[in-house]
Amino acid sequence: MIGLDTNVLVRYIMQDDPKQSPKATTIVESLDDVGSGYVTLVSIVELVWVLSACFELTRAQVSEALDGIIRTKQFKIESADQVIRALRVFKGGKSDFADCLIERSADSAGCEKTITFDVNASKHAGMTLIS
Repeated sequence: MIGLDTNVLVRYIMQDDPKQSPKATTIVESLDDVGSGYVTLVSIVELVWVLSACFELTRAQVSEALDGIIRTKQFKIESADQVIRALRVFKGGKSDFADCLIERSADSAGCEKTITFDVNASKHAGMTLIS
């Protein structure tokens, strides 16, 4: 198994760099064992940010890209269940993906609630607002 940095995933998804994208594609397509490319939570969060902020993809496009990463059998996603649950909330709402993942991760760890000063996270990601 090898770890995959965010930039490898970006180059693979976006096919935007004439030198790096073909290399990323070769690497990803050469992974043949189930879970032979490891994707961390940090890379997932960075990927969502890069696709949204740098490439200006819509929420639907970002969700589609994440779905693709999650469904690729060659990838082993760190805490995949939490990523999937966070993606469901992200797809259907107005919250940031990172907030969704924070709340879902805390829930999975047995937290009774996740508290925040962020009004948006309390309205859309299931967190409890500190007043």
